[in-house]
Formats: sequence, structure tokens, C-alpha cells
Amino acid sequence: MSTDRAPQNWLTTRRDRTSSALDQCFAEGLTGHTVVARDRKRVTLQDGTTATEFVSCSYLGLESHPSLGEAVVEAVGRFGVHLSSSRNRMRPSYLPELEELLARIYPGTRPCVFTSTSNVHLGVLPLLASGSLPSYPVQGGPHLFVDRTAHASMQVLRGIFAQFGPVDRFRSEDSASVDRALQQATAEGRTPVLLVDGVGSMNGLIAVHDLAQRAAAVGGYLYVDDAHGISIDGAAGCGYAFDALGGKLPHNVVLAGSLSKGFGGSGGFLLAASDEDVAVVRKLANPLVFGHSVMVPMMAANVAAARIHLSPEIAGLQAGLWANAARLDELTGGKLSNAGLRTPVRGAVFGTEEEGLRAVRRLKDRGVIMLPAFYPTVAQGQSLLRFALSALHSEEDLVLLANTLEESGHYSGGQELDGRD
Repeated sequence: MSTDRAPQNWLTTRRDRTSSALDQCFAEGLTGHTVVARDRKRVTLQDGTTATEFVSCSYLGLESHPSLGEAVVEAVGRFGVHLSSSRNRMRPSYLPELEELLARIYPGTRPCVFTSTSNVHLGVLPLLASGSLPSYPVQGGPHLFVDRTAHASMQVLRGIFAQFGPVDRFRSEDSASVDRALQQATAEGRTPVLLVDGVGSMNGLIAVHDLAQRAAAVGGYLYVDDAHGISIDGAAGCGYAFDALGGKLPHNVVLAGSLSKGFGGSGGFLLAASDEDVAVVRKLANPLVFGHSVMVPMMAANVAAARIHLSPEIAGLQAGLWANAARLDELTGGKLSNAGLRTPVRGAVFGTEEEGLRAVRRLKDRGVIMLPAFYPTVAQGQSLLRFALSALHSEEDLVLLANTLEESGHYSGGQELDGRD
């Protein structure tokens, strides 16, 4: 009888360490909600009940803005629901228009739109690692360092990165860890490439300006996924990372953003340094060469959203978001993760999975739904309830959440939220 066993790898490790807590949430109807109607932040669920949702990452509420809805209706009348073609072969007129508008939101950059931020990573990071982007030459081969809290869409590509050079983890918040990474790459005669988030999907803000400078000092690059930071801050809604970088793209930074969260539409985008970089991406990035464009109605919505970003309206929406963040911090006594930070994500960390499950049940009973997370999203054995704030949340919504959390027992902001392998 064979005694062969499957080799241990990151996925089998994750599988073997993951409990049934998330399965239990699905089984009890505590997550995976089917929504049949929505009015601002109030949703009607398939079972006929209603709830206040802190799940959607449309942080400014633009997904329900009348201008976006009108643009969708007009686009369907002109094109139908889809133009099924690679963007290199045939594209709707909204695509070049959107990229021109993004170039105004991000002056001095060359934007390129993808169907998702994950596809930006999949298409662009192999080009960066291989030295194929003209503005980002790689000397001696790359050594890629993935931040331990970087989004899973980058973590899962580590096996692909290894085709181009060594791949290791580092901690962006730990200065010594950053130093070790940069020194290791330079000692090998390789170009260091740091991969980080801007605004963490679960916790924290990454010091992108400092990391960019430290990487530049040794000839290295910084790749930033600011999916959760787009639109929420900065002039014209440029977002956390671009604003933190001084409203310009440093010569050693590549930035990926999302059109599907604060921006209000759908898709992702790349910000690179030159037209030559974008020409290479359009020719060699697999998701663009072999995949279709964003669906036409959503591309039209993206254009409408970009126009709002370039109008005075965006500042009012940002102000509403940050007023709600400050109010929730006040109501919860600053106990939630990210309290006081310019991020729309707040979290309640419980010491055990069962404590978290009890809190999720109580919140659902009170008419509040959110994102419950367990390992590998957070450290093994813990649980995190993530709340996505919006400019559309009312005072009553925030008070309901804070009061229900108070009834739920002891929680904290947590110190170590990362459990990724």
C-alpha cells in the first residue's frame, strides 16, 4: 500500500490550520448574505429581513449615485451589456476616455485599466520582476519581498515571482525588517522590489513614502496595492498612497488601484511612469492580451465616477466619510482597530473564534451585518469583525453598531491581525 503523501505547501498548510468557524457563519446565515434590495446602507435580505450593512467597500456611496446609474442605462442603449473582445482588438469608447480622466486625477502618470486589481498584479508584477518595463530596469535580477500584511491577491503569486528570483516575506511596519530585506538584496547584487498595500484591507496604513525613499536609496522599487485607499482621501480622490507620496509618482514606484471600492464602479488600474511602460503592459500583460475589458455598463459608470472625482462633490463625500469614522471612534471609545487612522476600515478583535461567533450572532439579531474573519485572515484562534464605513451611514447606524458591540463583551483593536502563511 502506498504511503505517499501530498507535499506540504502554503495551501495545504492553510487548509490544515483553518477551522470550521467560517463554515459555521455560512450555515447560520451570518455571512454570504443574498441581498434583494437596497436603500443607502439598509438592505433587504432574501429571507425578508432587513439589516444595516457595514460590508460594502463603496466607502463614498458612489455606487448608488444617480450619475452612475444614468450612465449605465445610456451605455446599455448604445452597446448592449458587453463588447466581448480583448481591449487590444476592440474596445468601447469609454475605455480611452476613462484613462484620460484618470491621468487628470493622477497627474504625471500613465494609467492603464484592467478588469480587477488582482489582474493588475497578475499582469504587471511578472513584467516588473523580469525587467521588461522600460522605466524600471532591474540590475542583477530581482529579489522580491512581500509584506506579511499584503493582500492575498499578491501573496498567492509568490510561486510565480519565484520564476524570476528569490521571494521572501518582510514586515513593512518593522524598520529592522525593511533594512534586512534591502541589505539582503543589495548584498546579492540584486534589485529589491517591495510589495505592500497602501490602506490595509483589515488593519493599518503602510508608510509608503518612507518605504519608497528607502528602496530608492539602494536602487529598489516599491509596488503599492492601494485598492482600499482609492478615492477616500487626497485631491480629486487620488487616494491614500498617491497623496502620501506627495501627489506624484516617484520614479521607483508602481501603483495599483481599484475602481470597485471607493471609486464606485468596477475594475482596477495601473499607474506607471511612461507611455513606453504602458505599451509593454498592453502587449505582454496576460490579462489584457487574453482577457476582455470591463463590462460596458460598468465602464460607463467608471467614467461618470471619474467626472465626480474631478468635481467639488468629491471633497464633500470624503468629509462625510471621515466624520462618520470619527463618530464611530468616539462612540466605541477608540477600542476598534484603526481608531483615529485615515482608513474607512474598523475592526473588533475577539480572543477566540467562539467569542467572535457570539458577537456576529448578536449583531445579526440586532439588524447589523458585517464581515467576520478567521484564520488565515487573522492570527490562528482569533476572530475579527470588520466594519466598512461609508459616507452614507447615518448617526442611527453608528449608534446601533456601537451599542451592540458594547453588549457583545470584551473586544479590542488587536495588535497582530495577520495570520497569512
